[in-house]
Amino acid sequence: MKPAAFTYHRSRDVRGATGLLAELGEDAKVLAGGQSLVPMMNFRLARPAHLVDIGGLRELRYLRTDDDGLHVGALTTHHDVEVAPESATGPGFDVLRSAMAWVGHLPIRTRGTVGGSLAHGDATAEWGLLVMLLDARIVVENSSGVRRVIPADELFLGFFTTTLEPDELIVEVVFPRRAPNAAITEFAQRRGDFAVVSAAVDLDSGRVALGGVAEVPTRVPQAEAVLAGGGSFAECAEAAATAIDPPGDANGSADYRRSLARTLVISACEQAFHG
Repeated sequence: MKPAAFTYHRSRDVRGATGLLAELGEDAKVLAGGQSLVPMMNFRLARPAHLVDIGGLRELRYLRTDDDGLHVGALTTHHDVEVAPESATGPGFDVLRSAMAWVGHLPIRTRGTVGGSLAHGDATAEWGLLVMLLDARIVVENSSGVRRVIPADELFLGFFTTTLEPDELIVEVVFPRRAPNAAITEFAQRRGDFAVVSAAVDLDSGRVALGGVAEVPTRVPQAEAVLAGGGSFAECAEAAATAIDPPGDANGSADYRRSLARTLVISACEQAFHG
């Protein structure tokens, strides 16, 4: 299928992009890598009247570190992170690189962007799980040039819905702390497909997060309490599986997703433990 008719706008800078978003309102969508939006447009699941293309904003494609942590520009691609040397990310961020292997296939990773993935708000996306796990901060800018910082646990509102205002653009994601003992794993029907369930664990902070079990990527306090109390990985996984109330759909029933969560949490814990 082909997308419905739309008007194309190409932005020269962030201010121009956010200005267009303010002018065009809810009829506009931002085009970054296009790996999520374009397929939805082709299937007529999304019908924006205007596309605001920010793909040429090279100033939003970077990895750098400072005293605040690791800064990832919104237009940094999944593959940029996947192949980034430790000198670019600093030590303790191997989990970000290893997670990228779960993102689609190589052509998707070379086009898809960090900011685009987060703005899309898919509960099964790897970046949503990572920002929840590592307590990231999402920096956005509006049409007045004002920036605000959204904590990861305040970004996702519901199914494919975020707290971004219509004239706001994600410009950067900041990971404030290292996670040398963290891991992410998932299960999909085929390699490269969207995850049915995904799990991430950071043994340093004691955080446990799941994707695909709710409308948004979700931390599991019950499982985290088990880790904090010195419980086993199996007990942590059981607590996670018991705590969630996942949906059932064509990819599996609620009980199936609980079973997957149990298995994946154990696997993520073991991978994190062995570094």
